[in-house]
Amino acid sequence: MEDCKSAISNPEGKQHMMAAALHLTKALVASDYLTDDLKKILTDLDSHLSAMGVIVESKGGEFFEFEQRLKHAEEKVASWKPNQLMVCNSDPIEASETFKVVDEIHTLMESLRSLAADESGKPMELLQRAESLLQTVMSRLEEELVHILHQHKQYFEPEYMSFRSCGSDVAYDESFVSVEEEPQDEASRRNSNGDESEDHLVDLVHPQVIPHLKSIANLMFASNYAQELCQAFVKARKEALDEYWDSLSMDTFTIEDVLKMEGKSLNYEIKRWIWIMKILIRVYLPSEKRLCDQILGEFGSFSPHCFVETSKASMLYLLNFGEAVVMGAHEPDKLFRLLDMYEVLADLLLDIDHLLLEEAGSVIRIEFHKLLAKLGDFSRATFAEFRCAIASKTSNTPFPGGSIHHMTKYVMNYIKTLAEYVDTLNVLLKDQVSEDPNSVFELENSQEGGSSSTSCPTAGHLRSIASTLESNLNNRAKLYKDVALQNVFLMNNINYIVQKVKSSKLGLLLGDVWIREHMAKVQQHATGYERNSWSSAVSLLRSHTGSSLPKAIFKERSRSFSVAFEEVYRNQTAWCIPDPQLRAELQISISNKVIQAYRSFTGRNSNDEKHIKYTADDLESFLLDLFEGSPRSLQNFRRR
Repeated sequence: MEDCKSAISNPEGKQHMMAAALHLTKALVASDYLTDDLKKILTDLDSHLSAMGVIVESKGGEFFEFEQRLKHAEEKVASWKPNQLMVCNSDPIEASETFKVVDEIHTLMESLRSLAADESGKPMELLQRAESLLQTVMSRLEEELVHILHQHKQYFEPEYMSFRSCGSDVAYDESFVSVEEEPQDEASRRNSNGDESEDHLVDLVHPQVIPHLKSIANLMFASNYAQELCQAFVKARKEALDEYWDSLSMDTFTIEDVLKMEGKSLNYEIKRWIWIMKILIRVYLPSEKRLCDQILGEFGSFSPHCFVETSKASMLYLLNFGEAVVMGAHEPDKLFRLLDMYEVLADLLLDIDHLLLEEAGSVIRIEFHKLLAKLGDFSRATFAEFRCAIASKTSNTPFPGGSIHHMTKYVMNYIKTLAEYVDTLNVLLKDQVSEDPNSVFELENSQEGGSSSTSCPTAGHLRSIASTLESNLNNRAKLYKDVALQNVFLMNNINYIVQKVKSSKLGLLLGDVWIREHMAKVQQHATGYERNSWSSAVSLLRSHTGSSLPKAIFKERSRSFSVAFEEVYRNQTAWCIPDPQLRAELQISISNKVIQAYRSFTGRNSNDEKHIKYTADDLESFLLDLFEGSPRSLQNFRRR
């Protein structure tokens, strides 16, 4: 019995015992007396016994075979030149040898782990050598991955996304009031880049190296070097994105920098932000995501994780810039750029959701949704501030010449541009009370078959703003002591308002009823002007009898009329009616009343011509000098 134990305890005895066990299991499997289930069990046992036999044989040979195989792998790795590419640009046979070496190391490590029960002895020594060798190979593959990504990266600059194509900037400051024809209108500027709404994917790395990158990724993942692979991949792609970012000339600003920017600088940077948003969200980042999926898509969450890590810095900058903009004051001049930001972000939100669909990007995705809400709130508050600014803008000094006030030009050019954002404003203002005192227009216009656009939220708010402007103008008109000049001032400004409405999309929003009512107001103020300026003078020319006047009365009335006319001429040549058509119409109306009465007056008393200072033709000529904004006098006039 002791001899049996001794035989089993030595390697040779173990080999004999394993051989006997294998012979027995094979014979039983070949037997016809066993069920299929028992045969399957014995077949599995046969496989295990065979593996154990190899191990026992290896131990018996002091791991000679393992050591030889490991040594061969080490020699193969050592033969690789320092700058040699093992996968990309290599001969297919050489690349295949690389894969074989990695597979061999994996096989050795798996076998040695089953033997290395403790941390000492030959198995552990060989296992540590194999692990070190694998790390060397993985480091070489990591270097090759980075090299390929750097050497074969590609950039793009689609012509349609040139920043120069974004349209000329419009500064909504005091200089804007003098611009009667805004350059190309905001609508034309904003619609000129319609192609930007299309999706465009580009190759950020040359397509021919994608299979090589994927092979490297497969080897490193299979070797449990996924973390090292992702770190190297993200670092290389972040550097590429940083280089592309620099090529766009996009400066990185802190929140403090943005808050300190002056209006024109901020407008410019917002336009650039919008431009870069379109490029990154529609083109660059989808292309980056595709690259991640091509190389890492088979490894579950690693692809979205690497994409988010690569693009996070650029997306956070875009978010931070937007956050900084909505931290500033509610200045009305910002509103158009705010609406531009809101529109582009609303348009890109589905793209952002698709890019950041997985859990890895959820935080950034949520922040973009929050930014959109903040831009909407800030735009609404800025819009309200604009209306309040109109109401609160007062003066103690009458505007020279009764001309069109700067505020009227500013407000009308402002809301004319706002009308181009009607769809966005309808979304933002749908729950806001318009405080429109003329809401009856909506009902009347709809009864007349007018457009439903007159009843949209934006229309109500714009009518309210126009009403606020009119109220302000009425208060400013009271600053004139001359009632006739009050009429001229209101006639000028309301006519300007009407013309702006009729010549733009405002006409569709405010409606025909609103336009007709305000055209009637222009006529009312024109009539009021004529009555207050000329009624007393014309009354001197009338005769109750229709016959010639006594000489003394004629002389007095002729002199009084001349004095009155000279006073009107002296004052009203300094008054201004900028609209040539309105000025001509008013001059014709005055001529029809005054000159006709004067001709009749002088015709009935033609025998006393020496008391007539001016002929009817003289007066008709003088009327053409009125409302030119250049004061004149008839004091030195002499009849020819």
